[in-house]
Amino acid sequence: MKKIENVIWGIVLVALGVILALNALGITNINFFFDGWWTLFIIIPSFIGIFKKEDRKGAIIGLIIGVLFLLGCQNVIDFETVCKLLAPILVVAVGCMLIFKDTFNHKLNDEIKKLNKNMKDAEGHTAIFSGEDVKYEIEEFKGTSLTAIFGGVECDIRNVLLNEDQVINCTAIFGGIDIFVPENVKVKVKSSSIFGGVSDDRKVVPTGDDLKTIYINATTIFGGVDIKN
Repeated sequence: MKKIENVIWGIVLVALGVILALNALGITNINFFFDGWWTLFIIIPSFIGIFKKEDRKGAIIGLIIGVLFLLGCQNVIDFETVCKLLAPILVVAVGCMLIFKDTFNHKLNDEIKKLNKNMKDAEGHTAIFSGEDVKYEIEEFKGTSLTAIFGGVECDIRNVLLNEDQVINCTAIFGGIDIFVPENVKVKVKSSSIFGGVSDDRKVVPTGDDLKTIYINATTIFGGVDIKN
């Protein structure tokens, strides 16, 4: 999927370079600073986000909002009306995300629910307008919950003993969460995101049926979760 994203970004940059060259040679006179040009910073990343396996809901919402802003700037629709509709659209989107969060991929949802029932005594970590570094040393990992609200959490579980599959519940609202996982585990992600997402930046991605699995159960709103090793 990263390949598709890279191809799209490559096409955008090539097209931009060609237009700049044609403008410089006097062949064309394309003005990049048209009314609403800034909406491209919403539209293009959102469009590319649609091609991801995860977090498509946020990308679709972002694309709709970006297009509405562009149409408002171009006087196709009333810009004041667009601004008035922005808050209701976001509220409805968050509501729909919560309602349909568990509708798809029942197998993954059921596994996460089962694991959550077994981690009632697991310690959680929260950063609100602050940062928190969490490092697990050589100990049996029982799962955890990470919350970052206008803050950041860094969780390092690279040295833990993983005797069975576990889940990490993540909530990032205007914040970020970095999770460092062992190189010898599989990672499965379930995410519900609006203007945010989960990024798997592991350098080593192991395969094998006998490996334990870390489930990342993430909700991100204007925030992000990064998985690393």
